[in-house]
Amino acid sequence: MKKFIFMLCLLVCFLGLSGFKSEEFTIENLDQYNKEFKTEEIEVCSTSSTKTYMPYTAITAKGSKQYKYIQNHMTVDPTTGMLYDEDGFIGAALGYSFGDIGSRYYFTLDSGIILPIVKVDAKASQDAPNGCSHAADASVIEFVIDSAIATEYFGAGPTGLVKQGNFNNDSRFKGSITKIEKVLGEKIEEGVYYEKSVDTQESEKNLIGEADTELQLVGGITQ
Repeated sequence: MKKFIFMLCLLVCFLGLSGFKSEEFTIENLDQYNKEFKTEEIEVCSTSSTKTYMPYTAITAKGSKQYKYIQNHMTVDPTTGMLYDEDGFIGAALGYSFGDIGSRYYFTLDSGIILPIVKVDAKASQDAPNGCSHAADASVIEFVIDSAIATEYFGAGPTGLVKQGNFNNDSRFKGSITKIEKVLGEKIEEGVYYEKSVDTQESEKNLIGEADTELQLVGGITQ
């Protein structure tokens, strides 16, 4: 009995100390964000300040890595409509130069803000032929969101879009890209790792289709 209680205490302590807790997620303190993982700096392919968005319900190909990754790893924040993973990385569509679905990055802005981003969708190669920025609007980061919740939280502008289609209009996301770091598997604390459950790289074509009402993420559970 004592051994059982001891093991239970160890489990509770482990769960209490490991990983990101959803109740801790907030965009209010992005200006105070501290990086948790070791990184390697990569080339800044664009300094664009534009940060667009797309609804996650537009990803309808159930066999795609995008769909599966969102289903298995992402949670919809019920307040803001942003998608985040277990470590607080915000879901976004990135170009093919940013690698596989599930790749994670720290984007540092000239405002001093650090955006922790996980690639949950791929920008279509015809839209971002350089593998980095969108040819039409110059965006590098395209947030993947619950548009209904986000519209209610952030408010729709004169165009009817969240933040007039550009999250750079919100001070919490404002700034041009000055540094990009690819997140490695090892945390800054020695000996702590996270595992990526992403298969080998797929073709970087756009798999976005019509809105899919079957995919509903609530607290990380797909219903």
